[in-house]
Amino acid sequence: MSKKSIFIFLSIVFVALASSQTLISEKQKIAVQKDTVKKNKSIVEEQEAVSDSLLLETGKFKFYKKDAHASYYADKFHGRRTASGKKYDKNSFTAAHKKLPFGTKVKITNEKNGKSIIVEITDRGPFVRSREIDLSRRAYMQIANNISSGNVLVTMEILQK
Repeated sequence: MSKKSIFIFLSIVFVALASSQTLISEKQKIAVQKDTVKKNKSIVEEQEAVSDSLLLETGKFKFYKKDAHASYYADKFHGRRTASGKKYDKNSFTAAHKKLPFGTKVKITNEKNGKSIIVEITDRGPFVRSREIDLSRRAYMQIANNISSGNVLVTMEILQK
């Protein structure tokens, strides 16, 4: 076969394939049906804010550690998955600890001003030797005097079940 006949044959095959792909894609577009169910527009009633459940925890607390350095998560971690699989929310009362089991509730008390909160362990860390626990931003802001300092000395107590 000559080069001219091979070129013509390949051109015809190319055109045939290109046109068949166009027809297939048009058929697929036609086959898609739109949803005919209309959505009801409902007005969402505003509900009063419910206090965080961790604030309402009561029970016996067992002393864990005094003079522990606590810091808080950077904002860049908001929305990311934690080691426990939950999404980190900077506005919830959660914390990261190196050894405590996930789900453990810990009472954190600022030693300078006496303010305390209860947080749930949902992550691992902090990965700095001198620090014992990383608090969520909201939890840290609740107990800190000097917000710009970034870390405080705290006493940690574990909620007994």
